[in-house]
Amino acid sequence: MITLNIDGYELKAEKGQTILQVARENGIDIPALCYHEALEPYGACRLCIVEISKGGRSRIVASCLYPAEDGLEVKTSSPKVIENRKTILELLLAKCSKNKVIRELACQMGIEQSRFKPEYQEDEDCIVCGLCVRVCEQVVGVSAISLVSRGTSKHPAPPFHEPAAMCIGCGSCYYVCPTGAIKMEERGDRRIIHNWKVEFKLKKCQVCGNYWAPEQQLDYIAKKWNLPQGFFDICPNCK
Repeated sequence: MITLNIDGYELKAEKGQTILQVARENGIDIPALCYHEALEPYGACRLCIVEISKGGRSRIVASCLYPAEDGLEVKTSSPKVIENRKTILELLLAKCSKNKVIRELACQMGIEQSRFKPEYQEDEDCIVCGLCVRVCEQVVGVSAISLVSRGTSKHPAPPFHEPAAMCIGCGSCYYVCPTGAIKMEERGDRRIIHNWKVEFKLKKCQVCGNYWAPEQQLDYIAKKWNLPQGFFDICPNCK
């Protein structure tokens, strides 16, 4: 076991755990928008920064990426951390000034308006955290979308900005998006994911008659796991 100190609390950690994981397991809040427990850490949003000290030296690191170490001292809200976190939030606010999640985080830090001017006139919801791309690749195993362009123009999109041919309509990207940037809706027997310009027919349960999942997604699962024909004719609620 590893022993480290976070905000004055001596805590135990398993080898391989990150500072963020240890903190959250022990009820210590560290904000993070690009982190999800089902995915590999990415360190895109930088909101999870903390100040670490070891051997008389201190520095700022991303807690979602930095491993817990024996004898490590961690401060989650030191003056240096707060100053840097406020700057990060101001940058996010300049890009997503109307987004509810970003505005609430900024408000918690006492920020009402960003001092930075947005590069584009149109307000956005996407913070380019990469969660949608990573869940599609690492969990679903489809890789229907990727991050394209560079710098401030970087954003998730299907190849050539055409309708995402490999998308199966599972909606995983929608469910993990921290800011609501992925727009998905269901109309009758159809599911539409507007960001990727795709539309899917939903499967109808033979018992209750409800539409419950995209047929393309169910076909993908059935083929991947070699499930028998008709396995998804009945929805999970009716089985």
